[in-house]
Amino acid sequence: MNRKIYLMLLAICLLAGFGCRNGAVNLKIRYDRVEGLKQGDRVIFEQNQVGIVTGIVYTAEGRYEVDAAIKAEFANTATEHSEFFIISDPQAGDNKAVEIIQTSKGGTPLKDGTVIEGSTQTSAVFNLFRDKLNKGFEEVTQQFKQFMKELSGVSESDAIKKLEDELNRLGDEIKKSGKSVQEKIQKEILPDIQKEIDRLRQQLQKFGREEEVRPLEKKMEKMKEI
Repeated sequence: MNRKIYLMLLAICLLAGFGCRNGAVNLKIRYDRVEGLKQGDRVIFEQNQVGIVTGIVYTAEGRYEVDAAIKAEFANTATEHSEFFIISDPQAGDNKAVEIIQTSKGGTPLKDGTVIEGSTQTSAVFNLFRDKLNKGFEEVTQQFKQFMKELSGVSESDAIKKLEDELNRLGDEIKKSGKSVQEKIQKEILPDIQKEIDRLRQQLQKFGREEEVRPLEKKMEKMKEI
């Protein structure tokens, strides 16, 4: 058998198997254009692959119907509050991907065979959601800046207590926020807190009290693992 034909048949079998095994949720997503999306491209949620495009049909109505299979274990990513955008695949720039974005937490998962309207990146929903993400992080940042102002000039013991309270607050933010905000907190805020913990340790070492910051360091280690 011709090797090229063999590989094509193998790919078709894999796609068919993906859509059928382990109760995958098969959706039909309608678009006016597909921007180069093709069979075999990924379906992603928060940068993680949760499914695959199993087929694309150009309908008699002049629209594209994209068949997507979502793995059963990720069925809760595709809900009544989900939007489906065609983007450049962040892990394969030459390919496209369908990105699932939830405009609200929770919601009823979509049933197998559901037909839905896809969205474009220029849509108001996409821009609104990105604005909400940015606004959410801006609020966290403003609160952190206020906290840092309050921290200056207090005693080491008070500073440790305030840092513990702030880490608890940030921990709650990380748990309830989406991955984008979580990553920003970990990359842009936690390093500043680590610097403050290091400064306090150096100050307390002069009095043999450096162990007082150990609980903060343990909390930081846990937050970095979230």
